[in-house]
Amino acid sequence: MLFNILGPLEIGGTDEIASPTRRALLTALLLRAPQSVGIGELSELLWDDPPASATANIRSHLTGLRRSLDAAVPGLSHRLKTYRGSRSGYTLYVGSEELDLHLFTMSARRGRTLLMRGEVDEAVAVLEKALALWRAPFGRDLPPTRWFDAHATGINSARFDAYQDLFAALALADRTELLAYRIESAVAEAPYRQGLWELLAAVHCIHGNAAGALSAIGRCQRLFADDLGLCLPPRVEAMQRAALDWNAEEARRLVAAHALSPDAEPLLSGDGPVRERVYCNDTP
Repeated sequence: MLFNILGPLEIGGTDEIASPTRRALLTALLLRAPQSVGIGELSELLWDDPPASATANIRSHLTGLRRSLDAAVPGLSHRLKTYRGSRSGYTLYVGSEELDLHLFTMSARRGRTLLMRGEVDEAVAVLEKALALWRAPFGRDLPPTRWFDAHATGINSARFDAYQDLFAALALADRTELLAYRIESAVAEAPYRQGLWELLAAVHCIHGNAAGALSAIGRCQRLFADDLGLCLPPRVEAMQRAALDWNAEEARRLVAAHALSPDAEPLLSGDGPVRERVYCNDTP
């Protein structure tokens, strides 16, 4: 892989850029590739309130970035083109399989398609490979600007979308060894995703562990009520009924019904905004 941004920025497998501004500049160019990005736009991406020296700073950092690219991979700076006239700006040329984010996106989409077809073992293989590209959450070493924050929210949310697809595929393939542990790890990072709680309860239910399923559902209920003022999410409530009935097949059916739906989408995405709120006891 030539460029890795799903975690700390790497070029050719090594970290060759010490400057935080240059790392942010390269990440912005990678996210916008193959579009041309002008100096003015780059300044707005790097700073919410660009300083008076933004243009001079960016030009200086672009010069340094070219040196860093060549230090990582000789001749790589030729990929960074400067355009004048109507196309004025900078463009970084990257192949679809040279950026980990592109490869992850394509693989996650393919894994989702396989899951919807019911080809669960194939879906597991593709999704495991896609998620292995992640070394850490995206954006931790980037400036906290509105532009980067929006991209970090979207990209990190896509990671948990892929995790939910993977966990559903594993459950439907009856490959549930250590699956509850893996889901718990994901819940620790994204506690407001109802799909993860649903899957956690489902795995316990499929194992015949009704107490474990009800314990997970209780934790979910308290979290949503205390932190968000929300009732128990509908799909988790349906899983609660399956657990109370000790109905492993119903739990599996509920997982399949959501995972194989083309409209499947989490009510809440990571720690982002609530798309739809259902309040308890008319609490605003």
